[in-house]
Amino acid sequence: MNVMELLAHLGKSMGDPLRLQILRVLSTESLGVLELSAVFSVRQPAMSHHLKVLLSAGLVVTRKEGNTVFYRRALPVAGSATETVTQALFAVLDKTPITANTEKQLNNIRLQRAERSRQFFIRYAEAFRQHQELIAEHSLYADCLIDMIKKTDFPENDQAMEVGPGNGLFLTSLRNFFRNVCAVDNSEVMLERSRQHIEQQKLTNITLFLGEIGDITDNEPRFDCIVANMVLHHVSVPSSIFKYARRLLKPGGSLLISELTQHDQDWVKTSCGDVWQGFSTEELDLWASRERLEKGQSQYLGLRNGFQVQVRRFYRAV
Repeated sequence: MNVMELLAHLGKSMGDPLRLQILRVLSTESLGVLELSAVFSVRQPAMSHHLKVLLSAGLVVTRKEGNTVFYRRALPVAGSATETVTQALFAVLDKTPITANTEKQLNNIRLQRAERSRQFFIRYAEAFRQHQELIAEHSLYADCLIDMIKKTDFPENDQAMEVGPGNGLFLTSLRNFFRNVCAVDNSEVMLERSRQHIEQQKLTNITLFLGEIGDITDNEPRFDCIVANMVLHHVSVPSSIFKYARRLLKPGGSLLISELTQHDQDWVKTSCGDVWQGFSTEELDLWASRERLEKGQSQYLGLRNGFQVQVRRFYRAV
């Protein structure tokens, strides 16, 4: 298609209020067709048609997770004939509030995903580390994170948080760099395992918090460092970690992430309780930029079993 045909095709795809609402929701969510049908109370065939139109126009992209195809908003293609128009459309949509009913439906989906993750950890807490190490040994990515902490200038080395501490192994290292450490987990079973580890190691500067990172409602940013160590693929809305980190980090504070890159090994969903099959570098960069977090250093670890781990630093500018 020539430029005029591309713009006409793009304009036609945008010419429906429901499709615009879908694009608004997909700015921060990745949803399957059944989930989108539930959010907007639309029958699946009709929703599939709208998604097909958006996909053909390059406004959404797909990603297969097991037997489910998830949709998310596409990144405008740099230098393309439609880049400026697409960027302008997304900018306007992102300033448009999501309706209360739509937000309610989205929250129901988030709660369902979070509950499935919690139930997995209740059933398999004892064997979680063995399951996790089918993907990567803890020491591999933990050592990279420690090295990154050593090379990072933090505002004060006063307060750190680990999201999803699991068995608490990384807390042993984290506490050596910060005066106080907060460990946050939505699984009571896993938080209890962290508590047991803390007691066994006689660690004294760690506070445990049962809930989500979004439940911490400090009026002032107080954390110098927030760590999400192989956690995002267990989170119902992984982009929310960036949102809440931006709110809780001091100026100059860092968000450190170790995470799987995108992969196609769907056995991890049943064996390791993963909600998502990793993430591309571009996805993490996009979520960070939307929350005005800057990119810092990165490391990538290739593993013999076909997985790759990305260790990333994002920071709140001073």
